[in-house]
Amino acid sequence: MKPLLERRPASRLGRAVALAIGLACAPLSPAAAGPVVERIKADHVIRCGGVPRPGLAGLSADGRRASGLFLDLCRAIGSALLGPDGRIEFQPYDADGAFARIGDGRDDLAFLDGSEILDHGLAGVAHLGPASGFVAIGAAVAEGSPVRSVTDLSGKSVCFLQGSNGHRSLEAWLAAHRLDVARVGFTETGEMQDAFAAGKCDALIGETGDLAAARRGSRILPEALSTFPIFAATPASDPQWAAIVAWALIALQRAELPAGPWTGSGTETAAVDGADLGLSADWTKRVLAGGSYADLYARNLGDGSPLRLPRGANAPVEAGGLFVTPFRE
Repeated sequence: MKPLLERRPASRLGRAVALAIGLACAPLSPAAAGPVVERIKADHVIRCGGVPRPGLAGLSADGRRASGLFLDLCRAIGSALLGPDGRIEFQPYDADGAFARIGDGRDDLAFLDGSEILDHGLAGVAHLGPASGFVAIGAAVAEGSPVRSVTDLSGKSVCFLQGSNGHRSLEAWLAAHRLDVARVGFTETGEMQDAFAAGKCDALIGETGDLAAARRGSRILPEALSTFPIFAATPASDPQWAAIVAWALIALQRAELPAGPWTGSGTETAAVDGADLGLSADWTKRVLAGGSYADLYARNLGDGSPLRLPRGANAPVEAGGLFVTPFRE
C-alpha cells in the first residue's frame, strides 16, 4: 500500500505530518483486548507522537515525506498488532497543547523525555515504557580547530542557548571537571549558530542531532556532556498495549545480538509467547520485518543518513550501549 502523507502547519517542522503506512491485521482475542488495543483494531490505525528532532522525527531531506527513527519504531511496534494493511499516524509535538494528546487518549504511543513528561503533567496519566533511544548533549567545533576533546575547551569561548538542556549540561560538566570557559549565551538558535559560524565562539553546545544537522565546516567532539533517554509512553488505561509496546522494543533492541557459546541469538533470549500478549505466534517476525533497531538507527541517524552519528548509547549494553533488556538467563 502506497504511504499516504498529510501536512498541516507546524512551528519547528514548518508543517505537521501525519503518516499513513501499510501494516496487516493479526488475530487478537477480543476477550484479551484492552481499550487502546480495541480502538486500534476498530480504527485500523496507530497514532504516535513526539517532539521533532533531526533523525528522530521530521521531514526527509527533500521535504516531501515524514521520516525518522520514531516513525520507524511506531511502524514496527504497530506491526505486532496490525500488519501491512493498517496505518500509523505521527503527530509532531511542537506546541504545549500537543502533549495533552497522550493523556487524553488521542495518541496511543508518545516518545517523550523526562522533562517533557514532568513539565506537562503526564506522570500520572501515561505509562512510562522502556527507553526508545538516547539523546546526547555535545559540543561542535570548527573543522580546523585544534580542540580534540571537551577538556580542550577550558578557557575558550562557548556558545549555548540560555536555560536550555545544553546550558545545564555544560554547567554540570564544567563543575564536575573543575574547568571553566568563556560563556556566550543566546536566546535565539539562529543568532547562536550565526555567531558560531562567524567565529565569535570556539564551540557550540547542543543536542548532537541538531549539531549534526547544522554541520557546515564543523565536527562534533567525541565526548557527550550528558545523555538522557526518550521513553515510549502509552496511555495508562491499557496495560496490555503497554506490554506490547515494551516487548516489541525489546525485540528490536536485542535482535542484532549474535548467539554465544552459552546463549541463543538476540530474540531467542527474550522470546515471549504471542498468546501472552494477545498477539499471533509470529509477532516478532512482524516487528522485525523492517529490520532490527541497529538497522533503523543506521537508516535515520547513522551511516545511512546525512547525520552520520555513531551508535553510542543507542546499542544494547552487550554491544557497549545503554539498552538494558530482560532476557532468559
